[in-house]
Amino acid sequence: MFSVPQTRAQSLATEIERWIVERELAPGSRIATMDELREQTGLGRATISEAARLLAERGAVDVRLGRSGGLFVAQPAAVVRLRHTLLSVSQDPARITDALAVRDALEELIDVDAALHRTRRDVRELEAIVATMRTHAASRADFLQANWALHRRIAEITPNEIARSVYLSTMAQVEGLPSRPDADTADEDEAYLARRVDVHVELVAAIAAGDPERTSRAVVAHRALTSPNAEVGAPQD
Repeated sequence: MFSVPQTRAQSLATEIERWIVERELAPGSRIATMDELREQTGLGRATISEAARLLAERGAVDVRLGRSGGLFVAQPAAVVRLRHTLLSVSQDPARITDALAVRDALEELIDVDAALHRTRRDVRELEAIVATMRTHAASRADFLQANWALHRRIAEITPNEIARSVYLSTMAQVEGLPSRPDADTADEDEAYLARRVDVHVELVAAIAAGDPERTSRAVVAHRALTSPNAEVGAPQD
């Protein structure tokens, strides 16, 4: 199965943020030492260090060195408090719908920002993901993993920290849920996924061209083809 979504360090950073929320850790509380994280997760030193760096950049933790050091909960800025609020949302259908609505409302802002601020490296990586998406268009599960990876990578380009944080946090609410075809696409799933690939190819091309108007049109086409049920299936009973 295709798997590019998050790196192990990114996944660990998200999991540690969940620990902070679920354990209701106050600012200054000790989370764990680097060695404890290695023992608990089975991950290597480099992965742990990268996760710590990501969390420090987000303002979620303070990294302290020395024998009594490790990761400690930082005094949260407003954007960090917002991330934690989103991470604590329960996975009930109404909240999932709300998360999708927020994500969709931010889509044009995020994508147009990407067109304005993309680098050559950004374009290469977006094109590589969309090429993999085309390769795996016959499998809904594999396609959706590539879909999440692409939209997450686009969001990473924007310099708007609040928009990026909210968008990525709403994505985190739904991307791990089971997916199934909706009633309108179940009988032609492969053809439907092929059309969705084409929409994403055009979106990446518009961003690569640095064309805000073309990007906005691509976002409209994306919205017209996709729906909440197409992105994620309702949780199974």
